[in-house]
Amino acid sequence: MLTDEQIRQRFIPFSSLRYSTEAFIDYRIPECAPKKNYALIGPGVSQNPNQPVSLREKHGFQVGGVSMPHGKTNPPHMHFTAEVFICVKGPWQLHWGFNPERSVAEVGEGDIATVPTWIYRGFCNQGPDDAFMFTALGQDDTGGILWAPQTLEAARAQGVHLTEDYRIIDEQSGQTWDDSLRRLQPMTPQEIAQLRSWSPEQMARRVVRFATLAWSSQALLDATLPGCGAALAPVIGLGITQDRDHEAPVANAHGFSLEWLRIPPGGRMSRHTLQQKQVLVVYRGSVGIDVQGIDGTVRSVAHGGDAGWDSFAMPADCWRSLHNTGDQDAVVLLMTPGDHRKHIRWAPEVLEAAAAQGRAIDANGYVAPKRFVDRSQR
Repeated sequence: MLTDEQIRQRFIPFSSLRYSTEAFIDYRIPECAPKKNYALIGPGVSQNPNQPVSLREKHGFQVGGVSMPHGKTNPPHMHFTAEVFICVKGPWQLHWGFNPERSVAEVGEGDIATVPTWIYRGFCNQGPDDAFMFTALGQDDTGGILWAPQTLEAARAQGVHLTEDYRIIDEQSGQTWDDSLRRLQPMTPQEIAQLRSWSPEQMARRVVRFATLAWSSQALLDATLPGCGAALAPVIGLGITQDRDHEAPVANAHGFSLEWLRIPPGGRMSRHTLQQKQVLVVYRGSVGIDVQGIDGTVRSVAHGGDAGWDSFAMPADCWRSLHNTGDQDAVVLLMTPGDHRKHIRWAPEVLEAAAAQGRAIDANGYVAPKRFVDRSQR
């Protein structure tokens, strides 16, 4: 169990975020700069050792963010683990393929897009200068980033070089390229040609639109209790839903799951715990996050809206509850490590109140009529 101060340190207000504009080799390429790169949970794939990081603690995945002026582009690069884009202010355009022609997909506010591993991708801000996307990367060790040959060439034309051990040498800042250094060698055209091609139709199935989410008011045991009323909408993988008919639109393994939680005004998600850590990002509204510490309950109030999107890194095995403290629906993105199903453990008072309504959790972890659950356990 954590101290009050340790719990408070896990609250990440958007206003507290710090960024780097020199995280990658593209920072001198005119069509790419300036770009603000953020690291909330873990250092991500930044190539700058001075990248600010809000919380370095390992979670099994990493959370970052990106913002750039209208019309600026993040150039072609490749990841070895999952990369998920969570658009909170946009719109943005995703690019992929580049062998030889690029394909594109548009994403708007609330949309989530997951780009397959081992393909080159990039993105462009088509919205306002302060458009923002959160990013989720699979694993604690992502394996780094591999830049496309044309990206390395464009950076080199600006005097920025990348060594084999991923050190940036910037001639414009007074550094000198030494021919004894070993330059990072990109993929050959033959190797790029062997990468899998993804059609726009295939990629469209990996873009989960906020407008078409499959919300379930039966996804949580406490949903029908007075003063509760929360609903869930899965996005990627097996999350915490207790609705046996719920299926995520994107089911392949990412190393983590994503799902949306919606709490009505005056509603809550009652006291519960999980074996896993969990990262919460408040997209809309205001949410009181109550966490049980050594000395009692610590409340953090997180907000989401035009001014920013607060986050909270929930520790594992702690009692917590979430309360809508505003006058509109609160919408929260839940990121939970692991490709397996995650099982909520509800507080005794929640189990008792649900039982009084004839609701219980069956042997498979789903909400079911209590009379049948009781019968099977006699």
